[in-house]
Amino acid sequence: MSHYDVIVIGAGPAGNAAAFALTQGGARVALIEKQALPRHKTCGGGMPMVVGQALALDELRDLAPDAFVEADTLFMRHTWNFEDAWLAPMNPDGEEDRRLSLWMVRRSVFDNALAQRAARAGAELRDALPVREIEVTRDGQVRVRAEGAGGVWEATADRVIGADGANGIVARSVGLRRHRVLAIAIEAEVPHLWGEGHPDLRPDVCHLEYGAVRRGYAWVFPKSDHLNVGAGVFRPRQPDGRGDNTVRDELRGAILGYLKMLGVPRRSEELTYHAHPLPLWNGLDTLQTRDSRVLLAGDAAGLINPFFGDGILHAIKSGQIAARCILEGEPAAYTDRIAAEFRANFDAALKLAKFFYQWPGLCYKHGVKRPHATRTATRLLCGDALFHDIAGRVIRRLREAMRSDPKSEDSETDRRSIRSR
Repeated sequence: MSHYDVIVIGAGPAGNAAAFALTQGGARVALIEKQALPRHKTCGGGMPMVVGQALALDELRDLAPDAFVEADTLFMRHTWNFEDAWLAPMNPDGEEDRRLSLWMVRRSVFDNALAQRAARAGAELRDALPVREIEVTRDGQVRVRAEGAGGVWEATADRVIGADGANGIVARSVGLRRHRVLAIAIEAEVPHLWGEGHPDLRPDVCHLEYGAVRRGYAWVFPKSDHLNVGAGVFRPRQPDGRGDNTVRDELRGAILGYLKMLGVPRRSEELTYHAHPLPLWNGLDTLQTRDSRVLLAGDAAGLINPFFGDGILHAIKSGQIAARCILEGEPAAYTDRIAAEFRANFDAALKLAKFFYQWPGLCYKHGVKRPHATRTATRLLCGDALFHDIAGRVIRRLREAMRSDPKSEDSETDRRSIRSR
């Protein structure tokens, strides 16, 4: 039976980042992916950028962006119930020295590029191999058995990094992340010929709709030859996302409504819907076993921003942190280092999310449509600004707007509630 320093389970952004960093540091690494690569991954695929380079991806500059970037968006078009449109630049006049944008990637291409990069660096990449069993042996090693279209594979390792997503086997096998908060999202990829439809339907514009989904939002992200159209509930009534049988129909209805509004209508039966859970940050959780033999990264660790619902850059950062902890001989420090990187910012994002998704009409009118709100949102996505620096100020301003706006959609009861907070 082969033995590795680390077995990384899951060839998404977190697993690929960890495998690459580990091999660069001299570790013997196996990278295991349950599906055959390249594989479809349900995801909007927005990647925040600053001055042409991702803040968290400096070490990926040897990858040609043309290989996986399908659009470079510079504007956000916001709507409320598909009306009251607000088209805003991410880079208002006078701020081009810090050019911000959202790269739109197709995850099947992007993830495969990262996996092949890790393989070129020395990681042993095996795909089409779902992991079936994980156990810590008596001598303190971790045994992993996988079986699927890629054959049967079994090996041991000193450490395992679980980067196998929201419903991965690693966390379940070792008893981590038992209490999660799951957002629910549905999306469809719609073939599109640029030049057709609404005048604002352009490769440099991403679209965001706030009134069509309760406790969430809908989006349209441009890709090279199609539109990624989706909708998600980011403050579910139940922590596991269940308990409301109308959610699926509401999200699909928002997708169809968006396409109709943008002049590219489709019938529901023409679309292939992809549903997926998003494990939202809901406070710091323990992300390693007591013996620190197993560490969780990316979606498996619940590192989805609770306000925006984005996770690619956070996944990459967590994979890098896990790799550094192992290479430095300090795997027991992993959860603390994740806390240092994410906790203050994500806790503040969670506080703002609870406010925003409870009073979305008020927040749209007095928040989203503020002149520099789109720039601020993009900075937050990029990590160029932090939620814990602005969340309190934003909530105070919105509270004052609710007190002084008698035409707010929210009831007097809600206004009294907001004053008491």
